Amino acid sequence: MIIGVPKEIKTEENRVAVTPTGVAGFVARNHQVLIQKNAGLGSGLTDDNYRNAGATIVDSAKEVWDQADMVMKVKEPQASEFALLRPGLILFTYLHLAAAESVTRALLDSKVTGIAYETIQLDDGSLPLLAPMSEIAGRLSIQVGAWCLQAENGGRGILLGGASGVRPANVVIIGAGMSGTAACQVAVGMGAHVSILDVNPNKLRYVHDILGGHVTTLMSNRANVEEAALGADLLIGSVLIPGAQAPKLIPRTLAKRMKPGAAFVDIAIDQGGCAETSRPTSHGNPIYVEEELVHYCVTNMPAIVPNTSTYALTNSTLTYGLELANRGFPQALVRNKALAKGLNTFNGKVTYEGVASAFNLPFTPVDEVIR
Repeated sequence: MIIGVPKEIKTEENRVAVTPTGVAGFVARNHQVLIQKNAGLGSGLTDDNYRNAGATIVDSAKEVWDQADMVMKVKEPQASEFALLRPGLILFTYLHLAAAESVTRALLDSKVTGIAYETIQLDDGSLPLLAPMSEIAGRLSIQVGAWCLQAENGGRGILLGGASGVRPANVVIIGAGMSGTAACQVAVGMGAHVSILDVNPNKLRYVHDILGGHVTTLMSNRANVEEAALGADLLIGSVLIPGAQAPKLIPRTLAKRMKPGAAFVDIAIDQGGCAETSRPTSHGNPIYVEEELVHYCVTNMPAIVPNTSTYALTNSTLTYGLELANRGFPQALVRNKALAKGLNTFNGKVTYEGVASAFNLPFTPVDEVIR
């Protein structure tokens, strides 16, 4: 199979889909890898690094898209890439289609086989390809949240860990999944007063076990979310319904009542955001103030640490990419049920229920297209 890796063109997206080690893995199994010139520079990876691993360097994105059987990316296709989509192409990347109707319709119109990293799901419910970026986003959320609290950014001018004789900040995290737990660990390490909420008592029990008495765990319900949000200096939204739009747990009426100058970091913005006041931002213009809250809603947070993120991503995606390359479509999905759950679009059909529901489109179960 020919695997193509174009340079990411989303605003300030410096990650790349495959490291040289990943290239070597494909080449060792007799696959060809095309890398667009300078695709890895943002992650500190040169064209020579890729050549030495066995890749072929091509000058343009069009060459990658036209020649590849499978394109591996980091982010969903941008509008300028829609014309490069074609029937039968396997697109393996983060898609987040439930929050991106234009991308969904472009994949359907072009009859692309769209396999989303974020909906590949193991039997235990875990999301192995979303996990590494969720962990990084969770850790970053405290870092950027502390920055948002600085006075020059419109924040309350509060140091997360406080100071001798001064109370630390109140950090509230909604969602105790991978990103929420990572955020919790960093916030506790910085000396903040931390509360974390989730609907799953087992997740809360895990957080309590690893952090002991350093964190307050609360069941997530309307009353507890409201009480915690009103007391928050920094609020982290890390809720996730795999493949579907994030629930709006912070209505505008609640946002209006929060502390003026409090910071809100919405990790769920890739899936539409978990607050009514959330709207996507970029690294070039990451924050805005609305209802006197400093919002940070960047849709590709891990891109600010591209080297770390690229290696973490390849560590997780390579196994599945190799299975697709070795067995082809649909055989790889027939043999690997976790991978089958990643199929979002095929031959003009929506094959992931959360995406179909988001845009009131017909839903075709995966089993009907890969049997």
